[in-house]
Amino acid sequence: MRLSDLNIDDYKIIVSPSELKTELPLESPAREFISNSRQVVKNILDGTDQRLFVVVGPCSIHDPELALTYAKKLAVLAREVQDELFIIMRVYFEKPRTTVGWKGLINDPHLDGNFDIETGLRTARNLLINLSEMELPLATEALDPISPQYLQDAITWSAIGARTTESQTHREMSSGLSSPVGFKNGTDGSLDVAINAMKSVTHGHAFLGINPDGRVAVTKTRGNQYGHVVLRGGGGKPNYDSAKITLCEHGLDNANLPKNIVVDCSHENSNKDHNLQHLVLDDIVRQIKNGNQSICGIMIESNINEGNQNIPQNLADLKYGVSVTDACINWESTEKALREMADSLKESLPGRRSPTKVPD
Repeated sequence: MRLSDLNIDDYKIIVSPSELKTELPLESPAREFISNSRQVVKNILDGTDQRLFVVVGPCSIHDPELALTYAKKLAVLAREVQDELFIIMRVYFEKPRTTVGWKGLINDPHLDGNFDIETGLRTARNLLINLSEMELPLATEALDPISPQYLQDAITWSAIGARTTESQTHREMSSGLSSPVGFKNGTDGSLDVAINAMKSVTHGHAFLGINPDGRVAVTKTRGNQYGHVVLRGGGGKPNYDSAKITLCEHGLDNANLPKNIVVDCSHENSNKDHNLQHLVLDDIVRQIKNGNQSICGIMIESNINEGNQNIPQNLADLKYGVSVTDACINWESTEKALREMADSLKESLPGRRSPTKVPD
């Protein structure tokens, strides 16, 4: 009597992480740039760099050519506002689904339901290399616990989503990530899951994973000292206002964690309306000018054109530069908002944050 794999159709062996990195190597000077970019984020979290870091870009990447077009615009803006804002491009290849739907470029790179994951990994890595060579720091959501072996060397900042912050698997994985990592509060708005995740991630763990050669291995981690909270609202309510920020600060204080807070301007903080993200930005600027010391970063969902669209049966009908997942603001709005933010904070950022000791 057969007892295993009763609901499995097939196994397909794919390229190993080391094989893909040999095929698509990340060369110098991009390697040095990524290392330096990670250090900038660490310095911001430590309070020795007074700037804010800004994770901005499409909700998800569905077309690498569009991503490159967006990146060229962002690289110019990043240089313009670099004295106040450290710009990191959002390059999300994996999307969690509440039930079913398109799960991102890695899982379904052709947008046709064929799940050509090996091509997805190659496409994703090639794009990360191209963007890194443009000297843009990159951010992504670490969703699948195996994919970081293929891609993490090109990532400056990682996010753990609201649905997975409570997951032991993702906490263990995050303890071994090479980049700083932001944990979103729970979908119900609760902060406890993110605080518990930050406590967990500072410790070393041992768990089943794959090694660079793609073999199953017991993975032992050292712990990641640069976990922090990302407030994205929840339970139908925002949590970016000064009262909620103060409550978050108290929660971090009580847990003996550094008071580092990143605010996601999207999701329930904007009532799931992309056009309201600028109101969140305006409030964050006001709080900082009024003396806030804990907000160190923001997230914005932005694309070439605004809104979102469903993936049509005929891919030729896709609207140019429009998200296929969550709705985004357009490039013109992004450019205006970040320029205004940088200009408004010129006088408020210098000397704002005191150096923070990272827990041992």
